[in-house]
Amino acid sequence: MSALPIITVKDLVKSYGNFKAVKGISFEVKEGEIFGLLGPNGAGKSTTLEIIETLREKTSGTVMVNGFDLDKSPESIKKMIGVQLQTAGFYPNLNLTELIHLFVGLYQNEMDATALLQKVNLEDKAKAKFKELSGGQKQRFSIATTLINKPKIIFLDEPTTGLDPQARRNLWDLIKEIRDNGTTVIITTHYMDEAEVLCDRVAIIDSGKIIAINTPNHLIDELVETGFEKVKEVKKANLEDVFIHLTGKALREE
Repeated sequence: MSALPIITVKDLVKSYGNFKAVKGISFEVKEGEIFGLLGPNGAGKSTTLEIIETLREKTSGTVMVNGFDLDKSPESIKKMIGVQLQTAGFYPNLNLTELIHLFVGLYQNEMDATALLQKVNLEDKAKAKFKELSGGQKQRFSIATTLINKPKIIFLDEPTTGLDPQARRNLWDLIKEIRDNGTTVIITTHYMDEAEVLCDRVAIIDSGKIIAINTPNHLIDELVETGFEKVKEVKKANLEDVFIHLTGKALREE
């Protein structure tokens, strides 16, 4: 994996009147990694990502994306990123092929709709309307649309919320595959097990400040070195592992 940063954030501040949502944070995202931005609701993570995505103006600080300065070249940044839409952002009565063609037209580029649907295991739903899809299918399609402009970086905001265990683990495999194909992935999630499995590094943000940043393993080791122990004995499997083992990893489409 390349050690070069593809995103550099320095002294980023976002204020709303007297309230500071983001308080001078700095971090780097390396090219080709899955980077997690973690934090409780209201911590400032969504604001931070929306600034990098050019969707929200910053108050001060510097943001560089693949060598482009956010202040000077926001249009260049928009062309190289993919941002996951919430499922409510799709026309429910269009089928998947029609939706892809709509996005392709907006980006003014070429994309094989069938090949894109195959990538996210939805080729058999090409003529299905978006509203007819299951929750997991909607999320897979939402991630697929982030790839239409062949981005260098994609942003996924809580992509597995509300999904059953099979759909959730299927999305984990998809996200890893996207990273393995050379795309940098920035993800937010409230599921710490998900961050531990997926992320090469995580930044934990609280009250507008980054309070820790490193690999999940390093952060866990640091905690253990303080003498921390789980109250409950750690087992070699958890209930989700039992569920998957008994019911299988195959997706169950509604």
